Amino acid sequence: MTKDKFFGRAICLDLLSKRITSFLEGYRQNIAVIGDELIGKTSLLFKFLSRFSDNRVVVVYLEVRPDSTEAFVKKFIGVMLYNFMINSGEPLKEDIDYLIGKSARYIPRTVEKIDLVLAAAIHKKSNVFTELLSLCDIFYRETGKHCLVIFDEFQNLEYLGIKNLFREWSKLLILQKDTMYIITSSQKFKARNILSKNLSLLFGNFEIMDVEPFDTKTSMQYVEERLAGTRINPGLMEFIVDFSGGYPLYLDIITSALLKSPDASLSEILESLLFDTSGILHQRFSGYIRHLTGANYSFDYLSILYLISCGRNKIKDIIHIMRKQKTELTLRINHLLEFDAITRSGDFLRLNDSVFGFWMRFVYQEKLSSLTHDAKNQLIKFRDNIEELIKDFIAASSKPVMERMVEVLRMFEDEIMQFEKKRIKLNHFREIKPLELRCRALKDGLLGRGQEGVWIMALKNDHLNEEDITEFARECKKYRHKTQRKIIITLQAIDDNTRLKAMEEKIWAWDVDNLNEVLRLFSKPGVVV
Repeated sequence: MTKDKFFGRAICLDLLSKRITSFLEGYRQNIAVIGDELIGKTSLLFKFLSRFSDNRVVVVYLEVRPDSTEAFVKKFIGVMLYNFMINSGEPLKEDIDYLIGKSARYIPRTVEKIDLVLAAAIHKKSNVFTELLSLCDIFYRETGKHCLVIFDEFQNLEYLGIKNLFREWSKLLILQKDTMYIITSSQKFKARNILSKNLSLLFGNFEIMDVEPFDTKTSMQYVEERLAGTRINPGLMEFIVDFSGGYPLYLDIITSALLKSPDASLSEILESLLFDTSGILHQRFSGYIRHLTGANYSFDYLSILYLISCGRNKIKDIIHIMRKQKTELTLRINHLLEFDAITRSGDFLRLNDSVFGFWMRFVYQEKLSSLTHDAKNQLIKFRDNIEELIKDFIAASSKPVMERMVEVLRMFEDEIMQFEKKRIKLNHFREIKPLELRCRALKDGLLGRGQEGVWIMALKNDHLNEEDITEFARECKKYRHKTQRKIIITLQAIDDNTRLKAMEEKIWAWDVDNLNEVLRLFSKPGVVV
């Protein structure tokens, strides 16, 4: 990444700052930070904490692991006391007995409670978790200092083996007005399930902050900043953005490898990362596969992932190719959803990790299906596939956006797509033609006619504003078909007021990332600006 290993995430940092400020003013809102593994959740929290300094708050940060209850309790207490004593001028040691002894003169009532909690942990009392968290209340009454408790990978709390842990915690959350919790999870499906069933509260509930891959603009800024001064051409930079799917980990690994080997081509770099058995990404994905192959029905899971990686991502097509009953295949799909390997969008499935999809298709499956196990031949095929992928991306990038949209519209077959929490039917069009719009700032348009209605689309390369929305709405009234789908695409960010105006006029306003969501469902290269 950049020199301090952190980039972007301004909106997330701003939200955390606002919630902490509100907490200190008497309004507490707990936060759940959810996102894929290695998407940057922990880096986000560390960046926030590096900027945060307020002597009214003691931070208790724990990475939750499958530890024993006693080890977890001691870690919690140790972190709490260490961070309380850090500005006391006392010499400190990372030793719980030492910290308890040093703290006793400052917070005797809290230390008295700590002794009881440690005894409860040793004797495996069922209420030890809630008793541990109630330390924050006693601590606040004794010192006037709030606790900010952070559980990184909170779902691992269930490994403590405490019966009804989340249900009991939910009762305490309602009452704890002076303690704020931030929890994180890489197991998105499981975390949402816990939050909706066990930690859904009228008071003290968790606001979900989704940490997504970088958007296209941020990814491009990252790559340009990292590779500034190198000889790599802009088209290849754009390819890296699209190939990485915006994952900070992959952007970091690929750009670092290019900087380390400036004379190597991009295809050689990807070969070393993905094809070579010692490559960091090869090892990562091989471990992922080993985890899956240890489960029942592993052949079915791997087949589904492979088909999606090849662009056969419609559920009906997967059922047909695998010759499975729909009910049986639904069980396999649901497992992969729970495993956070895939996401469902109406009738489509997509891999959460597109780089893994490439590896699955062109490395794992190629090696698996090879008759000769000729490593040299496999390497040549891999290089050819990488070069072909780069060539296809650059060719697509040279086409006007509207031409690329026509290609996608022609692929619609009345499927259902999930788009911003709405289900959309992708109508099969019997006619698709260009439109010349008579708006001051909107000129390029498309009209798609289908049996069930028309789609009217407009493109604006620069910023969209409310006036554009008004003019486009007026233009659409010329088409008297009752069922209209009105869409404006802009290659820039869309401000809130413009989005609201679009909603009022029943117009979909798509930015470049919305556009790419549609393109990728049909295995088309994304648009990078």
